[in-house]
Amino acid sequence: MTARRQEFTELLETFRDTAVLVPLRNDGWLTVDFGGVRWILAFSDESALARYALARDEAHLEWPYRTVLGAKLLDAAVPGAGVPCGVALDAADGTEHAVLLPPVTGVVPDAFAVDRMRPEGASW
Repeated sequence: MTARRQEFTELLETFRDTAVLVPLRNDGWLTVDFGGVRWILAFSDESALARYALARDEAHLEWPYRTVLGAKLLDAAVPGAGVPCGVALDAADGTEHAVLLPPVTGVVPDAFAVDRMRPEGASW
């Protein structure tokens, strides 16, 4: 368990320091809602984004994107979502390579972590 936590911590640090591609849709980030969480879809490079487009049978469409530092997604975009939100990196690459960065303490700002108690009436 300790080795897995260390591995995730290293992966998170690398993600925070890395620029990723975030597709744009409907005047905002490309997101999906799953399991009560909004996931911002991010990709490590254009090949990973192309694999996602192929998996959705949308490779023929234009996929505009912005390059964003991982830390900016976690520290600014997640709080700006207004709902529980995390980041899914390389979503089309299967469980071996895709990474989920959930909205929990240590990943997103504490005020937006779903594992923290919220005062009565607090909203996202």
